[in-house]
Amino acid sequence: MAERLRLRFTKLGKIRFTSHRDVARMWERALRRGGVHVALSQGFNPRPLLSFGLALPTGAESLAEYLDVALGRPLGDDDAAELGILCDRLSHCLPEGIDVVGAGLLESGVGSLQQEVTSCSWELEVLCVTAAELARRVERLLGAPSVSVQRERKGRLSDDDLRPSVQSLGWAEPREGHDPRGPSWRLRADLATVPRGVRPRELVEALGADLVLARARRTQQWIEHDGARREPLAADVRGRAVIAPRAMERAS
Repeated sequence: MAERLRLRFTKLGKIRFTSHRDVARMWERALRRGGVHVALSQGFNPRPLLSFGLALPTGAESLAEYLDVALGRPLGDDDAAELGILCDRLSHCLPEGIDVVGAGLLESGVGSLQQEVTSCSWELEVLCVTAAELARRVERLLGAPSVSVQRERKGRLSDDDLRPSVQSLGWAEPREGHDPRGPSWRLRADLATVPRGVRPRELVEALGADLVLARARRTQQWIEHDGARREPLAADVRGRAVIAPRAMERAS
């Protein structure tokens, strides 16, 4: 079985409007230009064996996106020691706003990101509500036994309960700066991804149809085992994860 490399990267700024599929194409080019030997699929049209984590809604930002790369050639001990350099090299091959902030080699038997990630942390900026009213709405949602949301499946609308997926929700200080649409506030939420995930826009709509979601940013993804939460890179790497300092400065 091919050795796998897990990468953590950001998606910030204007690049947030780029679709998941286009980001995947960017990564294929960046890995090729960065000199990473990626294993290929079998068949008439071989493709690089890349496995992304949970798709980020188009228009949302992230500090914690993940990508697993099946390597066509194992990294040696010397190569593994240079993972920080690899982070910077790949960042220079990617568009502005996508920076590689961590890399690590996976142990054999580690599951896919789609299977392992159980929840995500979000920071949401909302408009058109006062602080007191926002606090009341957050308290009301957390105290509700169920919160119905309409979703479309195969052309048909159905009602789902999103309340079990809202693990925590709170609001913080107002966002700095002025918005002509009114005061803006930051919400922090932990949203489960199983059995079915909740999109940030759905959560904001559940707080009130008059609320405006100005910006959404995924800050962390979590793997939960036996009641303990761990991040995908730190949990499963062989040795220690490498964080590229310059990339983290750009993301802050």
